[in-house]
Amino acid sequence: MMYNQTVKEGKTIAIISYITVIGLIIAFVMNQKKHNYFATFHIRQALGISLLNFAISILYRYANIGFTGELLGYAAFGLSIYGIVGAIQGKENKIPLFGDYFQDWFKNIS
Repeated sequence: MMYNQTVKEGKTIAIISYITVIGLIIAFVMNQKKHNYFATFHIRQALGISLLNFAISILYRYANIGFTGELLGYAAFGLSIYGIVGAIQGKENKIPLFGDYFQDWFKNIS
């Protein structure tokens, strides 16, 4: 019962975290007062996706990876969609391949 309340309270923040880097910053600030576990989970996932997307854009721009870079960019966008759908459904779906790493690397974010 308490878990459902945590999800309900953190859902809006979790969804916002996936909407661009600005949304991620807003979600982080909003969660500083509440320290909602569900929101924190999704903020970590969204931060990881944002950094992954940043790395892809750097590679695309400077390493001349062409079409592969575009495909990776679409994949990163797909991961964002995956994350936001999970947040809407009230689930803690880890991003494929990287989700465990994101939770570990950003464990100090609360």
